[in-house]
Amino acid sequence: MRIVFMGTPEFAVAALSALYEAGHTIAGVYTRMDMPKNRGMKLQPPPVKQYALEKGLPVFQPKCLRRPEVQEQLAALEPEVIVVAAYGRILPQRVLEMPKYGCINIHASLLPAYRGASPINACILHGEQETGVTIMQMDAGIDTGDMLLKSATRILPEESYGSLHDRLAALGGEAIVQALALLEQGRLHPEKQPEEGTYAPMIQTEDCRITFEGGAREISCAIRAYDPQPGAFCLLGGNKIKLFGGALEQAEGRHGTPGAIVKVDRRGVFIACGEGVVRVLQVQAAGGKRMPADAYFRGHQALLGEVFC
Repeated sequence: MRIVFMGTPEFAVAALSALYEAGHTIAGVYTRMDMPKNRGMKLQPPPVKQYALEKGLPVFQPKCLRRPEVQEQLAALEPEVIVVAAYGRILPQRVLEMPKYGCINIHASLLPAYRGASPINACILHGEQETGVTIMQMDAGIDTGDMLLKSATRILPEESYGSLHDRLAALGGEAIVQALALLEQGRLHPEKQPEEGTYAPMIQTEDCRITFEGGAREISCAIRAYDPQPGAFCLLGGNKIKLFGGALEQAEGRHGTPGAIVKVDRRGVFIACGEGVVRVLQVQAAGGKRMPADAYFRGHQALLGEVFC
């Protein structure tokens, strides 16, 4: 099948790779503009562009898909279908209607649950035990189009956003290849979504702020939901510190002031919550490197009497 692919981050690379390896014709790859990164602020290409260039695929990076000349360029590629995975731009109606089979999106949740920009984080944050990917026909709404194919997976105990992201990326690649094969055979059966559903909005910095007044189960989920990016954080001794690998140590009981350090050992730092205890495996101080929690506190023993807040 002749495909135009639209995607930007690492999540989308798995899908593009799966389509390429399956033998589809990739007529063009659309991705976001190169962005300045790191201290030198040198322009860095997005992961999808890097992969496309390695494979010799034509790359397009328009600032806007609404411009007539951009749409004409896209039409000239004559795609039978446009596959979208975390592209990061709204597709105009003309683009949605351009290919024979329309535009098909890979969404990282089991719709209609967790429509929106952060479905993987949201599943962990809310303590879900199962998630997956949905291959859907795109329409003018935000993740509201007809569902074409679903593939589910269990969320593992103490799983982080990072590990679930990678598993869902691979699952999305498998699912889109399967969906396109069924599409060519006329064996896809679209299913309309119910109007009601949950929504996972774009993550804001303050969403990642951890307080320890709540229950340990919910706090451990919140830490893992933002691990490794953008990173859950709180203050300790007046300084910002990021927390990684939140594990539920005890679900019940009061073990001191919420945020107080119960103990530190090779397994991590144990922190009292409003109910129960959470164990944090790794920490990162502002300007420092991510490191095991016990190693950090061996070098900052004065902080052991402080309270995470």
